[in-house]
Amino acid sequence: MSSVKNQFTIHFWGVRGSIACPGAETVRYGGNTSCVEMRVAGERLIFDGGTGLRVLGQSLLREMPLRINMFFTHSHWDHIQGFPFFVPAFVKGNKFSIYGAIAPNGSTIEQRLNDQMLHPNFPVPLQIMGADMNFCDLEIGESVQVGDVLVENALLNHPGESVGYRVNWGDRAVAYITDTEHFPDRLDENVLWLCRNADVMIYDATYTDEEYYSEKSSKVGWGHSTWQEAVKVAKAANVKKVVIFHHDPLHSDEFMDRVQEDTRKHFPNSIVAYEGLEIDVLAEAAASAASAESADTTDGKPAASQASISA
Repeated sequence: MSSVKNQFTIHFWGVRGSIACPGAETVRYGGNTSCVEMRVAGERLIFDGGTGLRVLGQSLLREMPLRINMFFTHSHWDHIQGFPFFVPAFVKGNKFSIYGAIAPNGSTIEQRLNDQMLHPNFPVPLQIMGADMNFCDLEIGESVQVGDVLVENALLNHPGESVGYRVNWGDRAVAYITDTEHFPDRLDENVLWLCRNADVMIYDATYTDEEYYSEKSSKVGWGHSTWQEAVKVAKAANVKKVVIFHHDPLHSDEFMDRVQEDTRKHFPNSIVAYEGLEIDVLAEAAASAASAESADTTDGKPAASQASISA
């Protein structure tokens, strides 16, 4: 099996929510909006097309021709505003399958991506893109088979609706959960289902609990969650690794450092996403298995036997 076929990696190209926020205070974590690339079993998957998609597009130019599947959670600006600047979409010979659920107003993902490129919003229409683009309307709960990879989805709690995704290959899985707001009295069953026994959970933790429940400027009803809720979900769903994602544009690098520190106190195997972060799912699973085996050996008879020999 080639290295490409035996691969499950996650690359973060945009990790912010709401609006891009380049500047001196966001250098280390990055200021681009949501865009995550996964390379799984020889397939390329892109989740959301925020401004991070433009940067991803530049890196893909040296790998053409391309055959890529794109999955959109919803069409708020921070998740689609990079699409008109995605250079590979303008190049003939590239092929894209583009998935998205139908919006509550009945519009398809094709209509919404098309509309953002109409006058007076943009100088050229979507139709000028030279790549072969196949737009696919997703039903909520519908699974998509991409080669040997199975992509599942479920509805999330977000104004205007959003869907979360779960990427499955063999016995490995990654959940992509953005944008979503937790419920006050229970964990979201759809989120738990998407995250069940996942190797990695990428979770919308735009706020802290203090910000979310603030008496002065409450964020209840804004459609996002907190790192504290991410920890609750991860523990309940038996998630192995948590990735804090969709950072508020007002949160500086120093603020995100504190979020990282606080999250790890409650869930040690966690990380705050930053632009350029790459996670090798298979390598981490192998390391975890080796660590567990070492712990079992240390606690069991083989270690005791070795101790006797040494004595």
